[in-house]
Amino acid sequence: MFDLSVFSDPQTWVSLLTLTFMEIVLGIDNIIFISIIVNRLPPEQHQRGRTIGLMLALLFRIGLLLSISWIVGLKEPLFHVNLPWVESGFGVTGRDIILFLGGLFLIGKSTTEIHTKLQGEEEHEDGTPTYSTMSRIILQIILIDIVFSFDSILTAVGLVDNVLIMILAVIISMGVMLAFSGLVANFVNRNPTIKMLALSFLIMIGVMLVMEAFHKEIEKGYIYFAMFFSLVVELLNMRLRKQTEPVHLRDSPYD
Repeated sequence: MFDLSVFSDPQTWVSLLTLTFMEIVLGIDNIIFISIIVNRLPPEQHQRGRTIGLMLALLFRIGLLLSISWIVGLKEPLFHVNLPWVESGFGVTGRDIILFLGGLFLIGKSTTEIHTKLQGEEEHEDGTPTYSTMSRIILQIILIDIVFSFDSILTAVGLVDNVLIMILAVIISMGVMLAFSGLVANFVNRNPTIKMLALSFLIMIGVMLVMEAFHKEIEKGYIYFAMFFSLVVELLNMRLRKQTEPVHLRDSPYD
């Protein structure tokens, strides 16, 4: 089914490493979303939820790679609508619908999470926190995995022609993300400001997906640079807060 002789070519290994790195970068937002959403589960189920979420993402990506012709077909217009900024009519494709719905879901879910963090977590009458069910969390993870997997595979198709290399890159990148997902989740959960920053990133990515659905392309490099720059600034602020000693006021001479 697959031609293994391609691995005798050094260019194949360069392509594999490049695509693996790209898949890890593109999967960061997926890890962030999964790490935040599994917090709705009881603490003892967090690791299980993250593992299931990333394994589902892996299955979706491999399934899409084995359906390259279907993915290419999603770029063909299903119908046309008249929009003011498009003279010849706007062709709505299957890709546009997936990106639009996925972007709206990401914006709505991230906004809800921010609202919950500001208002405080819901509790039962006895003061114990309320948790969601595993099935409900997995359903939300599946929805966002479909969107992120679709975006990831489109990038892979644009960089590499060999399906075997794509599958290997996806498997390796998912293995790396699975190994570090716990560290990422713990870091985000220990630092409320980082969690709020991560949710803001997800809203920005959701807006980007919606704009792409309307064929308004945004260079992803700008998005990821903004995310990286904001993260570095926040890390510097966290270090500064730890080093800064509290201000002690002098006693009033009138006391």
